[in-house]
Amino acid sequence: MRAYVATANRLLAFLLRHEGEVPTPASLARVQASALRAFLTHRRAQGIGNASAAREMSAVRGFLLFAASHAGEAAPPARLRNPKRARTVPRPVAPAEATALAEDVAEAATEPWIAARDLAVLLLLYGAGLRVGEAVGLDGDVLPLGETLRVRGKGDKERLVPLLPPVRAAVEDYVRLAPFALQRGAPLFRGVRGGRLDAGLIRRAVRGARERLGLGVRTTPHALRHSFATHLLARGADLRSLQELLGHASLSSTQVYTAVDAAHLLDAYRTAHPRA
Repeated sequence: MRAYVATANRLLAFLLRHEGEVPTPASLARVQASALRAFLTHRRAQGIGNASAAREMSAVRGFLLFAASHAGEAAPPARLRNPKRARTVPRPVAPAEATALAEDVAEAATEPWIAARDLAVLLLLYGAGLRVGEAVGLDGDVLPLGETLRVRGKGDKERLVPLLPPVRAAVEDYVRLAPFALQRGAPLFRGVRGGRLDAGLIRRAVRGARERLGLGVRTTPHALRHSFATHLLARGADLRSLQELLGHASLSSTQVYTAVDAAHLLDAYRTAHPRA
């Protein structure tokens, strides 16, 4: 409510300067889109971003509807499109952080086979770029493992991803320790009762490790997948190949990683050069 009132006060003060007269419920009900665009431009000049601008305009629309009803006006106030929210640039997890995270998750497990299971899942995210849902959705059909893994992703689309030796070794270690028969057509990764492993358990395990290690809140299972993409891009992978590895339907979904890599390099530059 406080933010809503603050927005209303900012709009009234702006319209007073812009229109040269004190706004009334009747004038607010008939405010032009050009005046609202001018207000939005004014707020942008004050440094607000797209997300804040979208919230501001939502509050403005609510206030103008209130003014229109108070003035007995049936017509809705001028419409103005919300600013598009910029896609959040994911931050990659540093290799040392990813290693510490995986080790902590494994150490917190109650049994050796669970430790091996969780480590294998996390390495599939970080070392093969799988989504957590794709990893826990694997069946025993993928065994025995080869140099590539067939993954069924979004839209029921299949893709082949290469398996690095450490990733393959981690999965094979889990297969050796698992107390269940990992047959074709049955889940590869199991919960303690033998059913398919719930992705939520992996998310909770990562959250616990993140808190114990003091890592940022953005250190999530999905951030490990982001890091896989970012590290590949930094080593010269092209966007089309990266799109295929990640299972993105659209190249635009993959192009966000160019911004990720740029942001990562900028962070490194600022760390190395405090005056930058």
